[in-house]
Amino acid sequence: MLQSDSSCADGSLARSQAHTTTEQTVVTHHKGIFNNQSIEYCASCASMVLREESEKEGHWEGEKPRATIFYTAYTKTGSANLEQRPIIFCFNGGPGSSSIWLHMTLFGPQRVLLDEQGAAGKPPHRLTPNEFCLLDVSDIVFIDPIGTGYSRMLEGEKVAQFHDIETDIQSVGEFIRLYCSRNKRWASPKFIAGESYGSTRACGLAHYLQTKHGMYLNGLILISCVLDFITLWVEPSDVNDLPFALFLPTMAATAWYHRKLPADLQKQSLQAVVAQAEAFAANEYTLALFKGRSLTGEARQRIVAQVARFTGVSEQFVERCDLRIDDSRYYTELLRDQGKTIGRLDSRFTGQDRDSAGELALTDPARSNLLGACATAFNHYMRETLAYVSDSPYTIMTSLYKTWGWGDYKNKYASVSDKLREAMQANPHLQVLIASGYFDLATPHFATDYTIDHLRIGAQLRNNIAVKYYEAGHMMYIHKPSLASLSEDLRAFIIRSQ
Repeated sequence: MLQSDSSCADGSLARSQAHTTTEQTVVTHHKGIFNNQSIEYCASCASMVLREESEKEGHWEGEKPRATIFYTAYTKTGSANLEQRPIIFCFNGGPGSSSIWLHMTLFGPQRVLLDEQGAAGKPPHRLTPNEFCLLDVSDIVFIDPIGTGYSRMLEGEKVAQFHDIETDIQSVGEFIRLYCSRNKRWASPKFIAGESYGSTRACGLAHYLQTKHGMYLNGLILISCVLDFITLWVEPSDVNDLPFALFLPTMAATAWYHRKLPADLQKQSLQAVVAQAEAFAANEYTLALFKGRSLTGEARQRIVAQVARFTGVSEQFVERCDLRIDDSRYYTELLRDQGKTIGRLDSRFTGQDRDSAGELALTDPARSNLLGACATAFNHYMRETLAYVSDSPYTIMTSLYKTWGWGDYKNKYASVSDKLREAMQANPHLQVLIASGYFDLATPHFATDYTIDHLRIGAQLRNNIAVKYYEAGHMMYIHKPSLASLSEDLRAFIIRSQ
């Protein structure tokens, strides 16, 4: 049973406007059952103003506010010793995504009601108590980076000051520093959880907070991880063959799920099929791609046959693709004979385009499944349960990724793996939990594995990294069995990393 009452700093409900420089907070009090424990907790919806740092004095000055960051914090009521109470800072990626996905489907005390497989069903969509929430072991703060959610740049500020890989890390890092300072959390065990590009941001933050403020973290939670973009991006003008090999095991998992594999593979377990696809991708396939057009005759035909065998498409299609199946083409090709497309974020989901002849899918059915459900549930929840009322739209997802600045990585593949390595070497107690979904065609698990295997850290530090796999996609937690498993893994990770 959810119980609540509300209060605000000025004694009324906040009808905040995100472009103002007034910091507003709405506090409500609740009770929930998490991990079979009854927990009373406080929910704080608030905006924090970031101000310009003086070059002369080296401190934040009050006369020039730059942006507002909106956040929702859940803290256990009556925690006697905050030094022993962990806190998790959470955000999604994009770049350009709010934290709604982690908030409404994984970490929050309420989650969107989905079926066992993660389908949202018909609107209007509802919330249900989230028994998997981690409030029994940690406080949780959801951060909306500037330009998402209710977080906004203030008048006169320029996009480049916040929307590139470095300035984004700096603004979120300053939020975390200020939050810890204002709420007496410097001595608390601290964790950062980031999904997708949020994992890129999280690793950058671990390095930034250590080097800029001396704030050492206990752990990083990297969900659907991407640290090295060379593992994901294929540009027509370059010869980067790495993604083709790293995507193939996820294509094999997808073909297995949709029953498009040969009979001998189809009758095996998902894990067995993925293991064989990984062995092929890391050996014969990688060598074949390395040879390029010098691979001819029977040797080439053997590779064509194997790629088709593991991906569920025809040998003719593999040959037309020159052995290299771009994931964007795979969405439309795998189930073309059924007139269906598959999801990018979760390849278990299927959809339909205007016809069955297209090369590229018009929409992602996995994203469409969640968008309306999360938007409806969140906007209702904020107003009716958390008593936060705003006339400004909550910006769920923007196209910032199209104009994102890459700073020193301009004209190069962005990578934060060195920042993770440096953070771990400086803080050898830093623990890392990586969660990967077998059906994730946005950030495939084998690409993450490749990155971790190339971190160039010693065996002792490598033992600080745990990798877990789930039978779902990018947002593996929408699949209830995976949500239960991930919740157990997260809870154990928080406890052992303190």
